[in-house]
Amino acid sequence: MSATPQVRRFDAIVVGAGGSGMRAALELARANLKVAVLTKVFPTRSHTVAAQGGIAAPLANSAEDNWHWHMYDTVKGSDYLGDQDAIEYMCRRAVECVVELEHMGMPFDRLENGKIYQRPFGGHTQDYGSPKMAMRACAAADRTGHAMLHTLYQQNVRANTQFLVEWMALDLIRDPQDGAVVGVTALEMETGQVFFLQAKSILLATGGSGRMFFSSTNAFINTGDGLGMVARAGLPLEDMEFYQFHPTGVYGAGVLITEGVRGEGGYLLNKNGERFMERYAPNAKDLASRDVVSRAMTTEIKEGRGCGPHADHVLLKLDHLGPEVINHRLPGIREIAIKFANVDPIREPIPVVPTAHYQMGGIPANYMGQVVAPEGASKEAIVPGLYAAGECSCVSVHGGNRLGCNSLLDLVVFGKAAGEQMIKDLRSLPSPHRALPKDAGAGTRARLARLDGATSGERVAEVLNDLRRIMQAHCGVFRFPDDLVEGVRKMKVIAERVSRTFIGDKSSAFNTARVEALELDNLVEAALATIVSAEARKESRGAQARDDFPDRDDRNWIKHTLWYKEGNRLDYKPVHLRPLSVESFQPKARTY
Repeated sequence: MSATPQVRRFDAIVVGAGGSGMRAALELARANLKVAVLTKVFPTRSHTVAAQGGIAAPLANSAEDNWHWHMYDTVKGSDYLGDQDAIEYMCRRAVECVVELEHMGMPFDRLENGKIYQRPFGGHTQDYGSPKMAMRACAAADRTGHAMLHTLYQQNVRANTQFLVEWMALDLIRDPQDGAVVGVTALEMETGQVFFLQAKSILLATGGSGRMFFSSTNAFINTGDGLGMVARAGLPLEDMEFYQFHPTGVYGAGVLITEGVRGEGGYLLNKNGERFMERYAPNAKDLASRDVVSRAMTTEIKEGRGCGPHADHVLLKLDHLGPEVINHRLPGIREIAIKFANVDPIREPIPVVPTAHYQMGGIPANYMGQVVAPEGASKEAIVPGLYAAGECSCVSVHGGNRLGCNSLLDLVVFGKAAGEQMIKDLRSLPSPHRALPKDAGAGTRARLARLDGATSGERVAEVLNDLRRIMQAHCGVFRFPDDLVEGVRKMKVIAERVSRTFIGDKSSAFNTARVEALELDNLVEAALATIVSAEARKESRGAQARDDFPDRDDRNWIKHTLWYKEGNRLDYKPVHLRPLSVESFQPKARTY
């Protein structure tokens, strides 16, 4: 790595080209700003492409609906840990954002009358939690994320957004004067060169960190890069203990089977052929909230009612829907089942098991997309120049547990909001760029120099596999006190080992070994944050289900966790219980 990396300057840099990154970039490019989108893979290969079931919006095309009901379901789904101002903001902008996608040309499925097709989905109800399910999930067959990503990409091409494809962002550059973020260091994979990308505003839209679990629905690129960058810059990560396990991952492969299957009428069976969800959620049954269904499945398996020779999975039955519905509404699911489970769902059920799926926590941000961190008397001081949106952010619309279809909505609503806020902030800044700090990129240089200089040490793949096994065993669907304490201890050992990794290949061009070693640096931050926060939260809420504290503790724990890398330190901040314009929803027991 040369003495001083080359500098490239932009008005705004977006890290990540998934749904939220591209929605924000579109807003910025349309305002004639010089914007660069940095992405490890070609934009249409971002993980948003894997979203299947739909995008939530109370369009009321098939059944009565409104944003108040949607807001209630989201607050209840979050197990009352969601920030109600942000939830109201998201639910109120949902219809506008979905109609906007439709006008961009997103190929939604249609009803007979030509309106957007909507299906029922887990946790979505009418009339504040009545037994009647709402039909709120706007779907493009079972490839909704794919349709959305391609639509947004085409719009960005039209708006002349500049994409830096196969680039990896490494670290934030902060001005020591006021902590403002003034750029990122980034690796161009093709040449192995490191650049300083300087900008007046940086949006992190790097997605989740699902690859820290052994069994995961996440793509290999989901290594929590934005989280690692933020943690190394001395900023906190919020609510990382809440990791959602999707009830239906293909047994053995972890590939996602959308909740839309159950929305279309599929249901779960144990080895006795019982529809066991009726015992756990008598009203919503198979369409209860995801954490509820995952725990029910895990309980069935644990109590010996699992299927197969090892009694370690359950079955998802959809053959009764008939070939017509399956081929028209769930074509991708049939393909996945044949490919990964070797079963044709038209004839036989699909073996499924809960699989790590979605991170509710992340980089603390407000509903304008501005990153916030405790400073002085304020728990939510704005970090100048830094924004976050999508799965890597924690605006906390998802709280302790995300409702299905709210993830795609989260991407477009907050991607757009962050773009709008960045434009506003950019217009108020002086036109020349600030000078880069003297020691810009020192951390990045040290990390790369260590990797390039080490001739022996720990192998990246071995450390990575151990990290995943520890997270799966110690921080899964159910969490046990001794497992958590032991898991924290083991993760600290892993963190030590990560600092001793080495790569055999020192070449520059397309060196995937180097990229994987750098991704591991990020994953270990996300994993430590998750398990340390989980061990400290002495209650069960949403996706966190503790064996020793089976109940939710509203007196002590309606608060957000903040984890700092330095010294594995935890801090807490209050949940926003006041919405923007309506009455607050008070915590009550969650039943489905």
